[in-house]
Amino acid sequence: MAAGLVCLVAAYVLSQFFRTFLAVMSPVLGAEVGAGPDDLAMASSLWFIAFAAMQFPVGAALDRVGPRRTAAVLLAAGGGGGALVFALATAPWHLWLAMVLIGIGCSPVLMASYFIFARVYPPKMFGALAGLTVGVGSLGVIIGSAPLAWIIGAIGWRAALGALAVIALAVAGGIFLLARDPEPAADARAETGTFGELFAIRALWPVAALMFVAYAPAAMIRGLWAGPYLGEVYGADVAGIGWATLVMSLAMVAGNLVIGPLDRLVGSRKWSVVGCVSLSALALGTLAWAPAAGFWTAAVLLAVHGFFGATYPAIMAHGRSFLPPHLIGRGVSFINLFSIGGAGVMQFASRPVYRALEGGSAEATFRGLFLFFLVPLLAGLAIYLFSRDERV
Repeated sequence: MAAGLVCLVAAYVLSQFFRTFLAVMSPVLGAEVGAGPDDLAMASSLWFIAFAAMQFPVGAALDRVGPRRTAAVLLAAGGGGGALVFALATAPWHLWLAMVLIGIGCSPVLMASYFIFARVYPPKMFGALAGLTVGVGSLGVIIGSAPLAWIIGAIGWRAALGALAVIALAVAGGIFLLARDPEPAADARAETGTFGELFAIRALWPVAALMFVAYAPAAMIRGLWAGPYLGEVYGADVAGIGWATLVMSLAMVAGNLVIGPLDRLVGSRKWSVVGCVSLSALALGTLAWAPAAGFWTAAVLLAVHGFFGATYPAIMAHGRSFLPPHLIGRGVSFINLFSIGGAGVMQFASRPVYRALEGGSAEATFRGLFLFFLVPLLAGLAIYLFSRDERV
């Protein structure tokens, strides 16, 4: 089981890389493929939409087929194939197609790990294990910052994406050979359970409302908008963007490692989430209020937003506490659907928002864009305040 989990975490490193690497690549893709910030916003949103759309079949496959084959097959076909398409791209729509394929390939890897945690380990350990997995997996975010900028300078972006295609295939092979499926659920309803049963669990809905908006701001800003923001407001080049996004990436890794097990220290899943989301919103609001306060001031605020915005594992653990055993696979995928789906919807909507604002100053453009991410976050937090607490 341990060797298989290592392979699944390695796959999640790739998943985190692919959802955030466009920020650093934005200058070179603009120069060589003709992809502007709005084209890259479309590419990023398509990754999230494809990922979200796969959560229904992935959840059913986890319960019926198991995590080993589900993760290995999709990562090989989608992740490996999509990275190859990206490496060969000559037009923006090629990037869109590649990101759809990569989104499909990445869609099962984290849920496969969570499925194993939920089936094999005690429920009180789920938040800590989920946070640890996301924290380690966030090395992909780090690789997609300054290290990626260095790699692009050394071998070129096409060779880098070709290498990633090979790596994705190798990791998929490791999952297939080394991962082990947990013992089948004792409850025979795991074979016949439906997503409709999840809709009847009323306690999930406030959690789902926050999950829909909580992941998107930090992920979207780090994954794409940090690059255009730092480039247009401060004139930063690839190296400068790489260093600033590296700082934000490290903060997000630390946030996942700290916030995941925080519920056990606080004794409450709900209020640990409320505190962290509030601080994340405060940092984002400060960026919206003063988007041109200084390059490193902006970098620090982005890092604070990323650290306290790393609430995904904590919110997932809160939702997991309401799931019956026979719906574990479908349940974690269902909750994840709101997270990834919300990110896809908000990233897709950010494209016309950017286009509508870009006629003014860069400062005004990104003030509006940050507010676009902030307002739904505050609305989701307000709904979440009505959620049922789970003492740990």
